[in-house]
Amino acid sequence: MSTSVNVLIDALAKVLLGKEEQIKLALSCLLAKGHLLVEDLPGMGKTTLSHALAKVLGLEYQRIQFTSDLLPADILGTSIFNQTSTEFEFRPGPVFSQVLLADEINRATPKTQGALLEAMEERQITVDGHTYPLPQPFFVIATQNPITQMGTYPLPESQLDRFLMRISLGYPDPTVERKLLKGFNPRHDMDQLPAVTNSEGLAELQHKVTKVFVSDALLDYVQRILAFTRQSNRFNFGLSPRAGMALVQCSQAFALVAGRDHVVPEDVQAILPAVAEHRLAGSQDVTGHEGQRLVDSVLKQGDVIPGR
Repeated sequence: MSTSVNVLIDALAKVLLGKEEQIKLALSCLLAKGHLLVEDLPGMGKTTLSHALAKVLGLEYQRIQFTSDLLPADILGTSIFNQTSTEFEFRPGPVFSQVLLADEINRATPKTQGALLEAMEERQITVDGHTYPLPQPFFVIATQNPITQMGTYPLPESQLDRFLMRISLGYPDPTVERKLLKGFNPRHDMDQLPAVTNSEGLAELQHKVTKVFVSDALLDYVQRILAFTRQSNRFNFGLSPRAGMALVQCSQAFALVAGRDHVVPEDVQAILPAVAEHRLAGSQDVTGHEGQRLVDSVLKQGDVIPGR
């Protein structure tokens, strides 16, 4: 099933009112074959976004509510002894789905959070010495509450780096909020949300992303951004080569979402906060959560637009 990005955006906009920019970023992340982290206060629509993405993409969907007592086996599955065959049989966990919603991922302990590392990086899991491939495509869409809230465990840098992008939805504008107060419930419309593509259509769009042209001048710009984060003393550590590749991939996807076959500097600037904020920490920041201010400094001082 072939489809256009605009059809996907229009379908998602029916349940995520006034969030077109966040919709475009989320689609860019998935079209670039990455995993998405959505961070915001409870009740801002994080779960609605995740469920809506799975529905319009026509993919199998599983949701896990992360809690402090959740165990890795609750995610991956476990081996059960079959008395009839006198052998252990593997019972797959909810990770065996095309779209996995890890709801409030930072309410689980670090050990349980770590159960997703192999799945997110290798698209497979290992249980009792046996490796099991995951369905294709495989996307993790995780939500997390702000770290300042009670009962949360910070995601370690290695876990954060597995998420290609991190976005926030933010408060609705007054017009949208008035509609919500008058009784509009996005979850009621969720049941009517159509699947406008499927795994084959998604694979076609993902292939188109790889064909979006990236000029040498644009790559020079990306490398200047990387060098700025590595050489300035305001950063605790700079962006890694993997982060650099993520910038290029997400810029290609964002350009495709915008209807272009080539990347422009404005694409890099549009996706830079979502790609870089959760990967950066300041040298004077003990919390490691000042990524927004650091990205602002990159955009203002890091040679913003090449050749101008």
